[in-house]
Amino acid sequence: MTSKALLDALLPLVADLSREIDDRERYRRLLHTMRALFPCDAAALLRLDGEILVPLAIDGLAGDTLGRRFRVADHPRFGILLANATPIRFAADSPLPDPYDGLVDGLNDLQSGQLEVHDCMGCALAVNGRPWGLLTLDALGRGRFDGVDMASLQAFAALAAATVNVAGRISELAQAGEQARQRAELYRQGLEESQGKRELIGQSPAHRQLVAEIRMAGPSDMTVLVAGETGTGKELVAHALHAASPRAHKHMVSLNCAALPDTLVESELFGHVRGAFSGAVADRRGKFEMADGGTLFLDEVGELPLAVQAKLLRVLQSGQLQRVGSDREHRVDVRLIVATNRDLAEEVKRGHFRADFYHRLSVFPIRVPPLRERGRDVLLLAGYFLEANRARLGLTSLRLSADAQRALLDYPWPGNIRELEHLVGRSALRALAAHRTRPSILTLDAAALDLRAAETLAPPGAAVAEEGGKAQALSLREQVEAYERRLVDQSLQRHGGNLAATARELGLDRANLNRLARRLGLR
Repeated sequence: MTSKALLDALLPLVADLSREIDDRERYRRLLHTMRALFPCDAAALLRLDGEILVPLAIDGLAGDTLGRRFRVADHPRFGILLANATPIRFAADSPLPDPYDGLVDGLNDLQSGQLEVHDCMGCALAVNGRPWGLLTLDALGRGRFDGVDMASLQAFAALAAATVNVAGRISELAQAGEQARQRAELYRQGLEESQGKRELIGQSPAHRQLVAEIRMAGPSDMTVLVAGETGTGKELVAHALHAASPRAHKHMVSLNCAALPDTLVESELFGHVRGAFSGAVADRRGKFEMADGGTLFLDEVGELPLAVQAKLLRVLQSGQLQRVGSDREHRVDVRLIVATNRDLAEEVKRGHFRADFYHRLSVFPIRVPPLRERGRDVLLLAGYFLEANRARLGLTSLRLSADAQRALLDYPWPGNIRELEHLVGRSALRALAAHRTRPSILTLDAAALDLRAAETLAPPGAAVAEEGGKAQALSLREQVEAYERRLVDQSLQRHGGNLAATARELGLDRANLNRLARRLGLR
């Protein structure tokens, strides 16, 4: 390749710098140009985020690749590329596993037989002298890169890095990467242990709207009400709000209101003094005092008793609280975030929730969309869980077949993201157990996913109930509750009514399962 051909191909990229272009489109054009210059079946741009490589753009790879997160320590090829300033090509017979085995687009036909990448090369990108990420090129055929001029690839990488560096929005990504590294340090210090390895993943309009609302509400001190169905990721939204706030360097303290007996909720929130009740052998701070200066997250706030709601309202209005059994006032400075899967406005009408407390909580309401409203985000999320299970099971590659992808897209996901996570983990384990010898590439097809349960849940609006001899259409909420009732009831029957075993199978906390079973009329 001549220098003129290389420069001619890059001129459109340089011209794009003066245009208002979405980042994803800018990255897509970058990879499109690279594939036009160098013969490959797939290309990818990955950003280094601490010890994780995050795919920002792909060309020729399965769609779920964008949802995967590649830990550098688990992928020696990526580590070698990052450690070298010049492009590296791996030998076709290299024993090092290729991260893209089974992921090259067009390989979803299980009868194709060819899943492994046979020619692979890539180069590290640096911005302002600091490692930024990788460009990778992969081909299925051996010797496809024999004619590649490594100097031309080096030049392309240098110009691509310069393009990335000049783009204003890319500098924002670099700042976001620094913030992510700072958050990772906070996670290591134990401030956000429960969600330190999770992130909000998606590209759908519903997901982008959610992210926009988090960006609006995060920097403020407003109380935020996060509403959404079970399993949609409300706690992740709460952590994102805390991370986007000026309180991010302080503690975020969480309390699941549904996991405590009513008699202990007040003590957990406000603390108690020695002798306040039987078992109170010492003074104890409550969650409000523990979160002083930071954020308090109350999950399943709809489960709070009315008496506790009244006391919480006074604390929110005055910033002062009293420990159980004490007359002494304690002043706290806490930003409150609450979450619920209930319709609190309806609960107010039924007299199950205080109207004044509801209005105090819903200063900035955020609705987390269910998975069925997020389109192809299900594949990105599946890719995230596939990569996590690939590492856990010690596989070279864990992938979805074409019919498995269609099944995931067609399923209504009454259990949302949590159901998807459990499904991927369970299916991978069962599929692996079905092999006599451990495969390097494990493919999950629709049969392995076993989504037959989807047939028991009719499409929204299709389910009907008989009332007064007339067919009445069931609302979406009623259909979801009917499915939940059937699922929980079947699991209870399988385990002879044993709550602990049922909770383990369904991936629920025992107290939450008990409350759910009571709400569904099963106990």
